[in-house]
Amino acid sequence: MRSDLKTVLVTGAAGFIGLRTVKEFVGRGWFVYALVHRSRSAELTELESAGKVTILSGDITRLESMKDVIEQCEGALDAIVHCAGRASDVGWAREFRRTNYDSVRHLVELVKEYEIGRFVFVSTTDVYGMKDFCGQNEEELGYDEGARNNYPKYKILAEKWIRGNLAAERYSIVRAAAVWGDDDPTLTKRVRDFHAWSPYIVHFGKWKGENRWPMVHVSKVARANFLAAVLPQAAGESINVLESQQVSIDDFYRMIAAKYFPGKTFKTIVLPFWIGVVVGGFVSFVSNLLNLKGPIFDPSLYALYSVSSNLDFSCDKFQEMVNSSN
Repeated sequence: MRSDLKTVLVTGAAGFIGLRTVKEFVGRGWFVYALVHRSRSAELTELESAGKVTILSGDITRLESMKDVIEQCEGALDAIVHCAGRASDVGWAREFRRTNYDSVRHLVELVKEYEIGRFVFVSTTDVYGMKDFCGQNEEELGYDEGARNNYPKYKILAEKWIRGNLAAERYSIVRAAAVWGDDDPTLTKRVRDFHAWSPYIVHFGKWKGENRWPMVHVSKVARANFLAAVLPQAAGESINVLESQQVSIDDFYRMIAAKYFPGKTFKTIVLPFWIGVVVGGFVSFVSNLLNLKGPIFDPSLYALYSVSSNLDFSCDKFQEMVNSSN
């Protein structure tokens, strides 16, 4: 590592968002400590061979493990970008607490102890809840305090912990919307897998697929993570990251269908919302009972509310950050 380079620790570096974030920082001339848990990607290994990355192993759910990781980083870190976590709409509460909340508590403690420049937490717009919105910005949007799904519930608790235990200049929260991309193992894969066997695009309820879907490509999330780590105006802020151009859920389904199944024709059907609730309730019950990493099939109950709500948020802060950096 060259001593004149700025340095960042990226957690979840072998994951979908984490790997793109590593590549973003490397492309901006930073040296990256890439934290992985059990496996590393070929791309990370290539970057390490090129002298741009050091791969570290650790467990984000254990304070002593993360302390050891920090001490393996040479000198003071300019930033930590926390991408690691459990991204699912099913599973046991204790698993979400460990990965999405306890890990944040540990890292906040280490940010203070080791005087790390800025802590960037990758959160989600799901913290606002699953209902119809109409373009509100971050200041107008509040937490879904009654969140029952474990994914937003523990993201909310993590955000509150950060705000209550770090000075504003020491953190930034990136609230990513529905992240997609070619290597996406969650959202894109689920839609693609459904299209693989179903000749129909299925919608539920009143919107009939015309509700806004707050999609964002993984490359924009990676860029937001970088800007949140370096820009003064990002300090203490929560930043929505989604495409400024409005896209409906039907548009998104058809975009994925056209990309992966060119020439295949899909008909649209709209079912009553209550049918989705029955199916989603069963899917969620079984998937939660077995603590699966993803639902047995779609839709889960949480996914049903997600794709059937008008999730129309403002992303003006992100656009201002991009404009100021150009």
